[in-house]
Amino acid sequence: MPPEHLPPEDPREWLNRARSNLARSRVRHPDVYLEDLCFDAQQAAEKSLKALLIARRIRFPFTHNLGELIALLQQDGVVMPESVLQAAALTDYAVEARYPGPSEAVRPDQHARALALAEDVVQWVAQQIPEPKDK
Repeated sequence: MPPEHLPPEDPREWLNRARSNLARSRVRHPDVYLEDLCFDAQQAAEKSLKALLIARRIRFPFTHNLGELIALLQQDGVVMPESVLQAAALTDYAVEARYPGPSEAVRPDQHARALALAEDVVQWVAQQIPEPKDK
């Protein structure tokens, strides 16, 4: 059962949404393109990073560019593990890979890599966001 919805300004709601995308990105089905699963992996990383930006009260643009989001956190003094920095590569799955066109089909090893990067980002961000004090 999905978690209860929280207000959109609550970073935990963004993290809940990230976890939802991450769960979807894991489910392989013969009728689903790996590109779509990689998009969900990208979304999981993006929403996680935005959760941390919200938690730190850092304004961010409406963007799918993970490199931009990472840079905003670094400018605020956040030190990230290498796997989180590498997740910037997931940006490629945000737009181009979602539509028919010039991009090549995603291979299973590329999907596995995207999934691993997204999992690292979600897990790391979850460790950075404090629980409410009233718990």
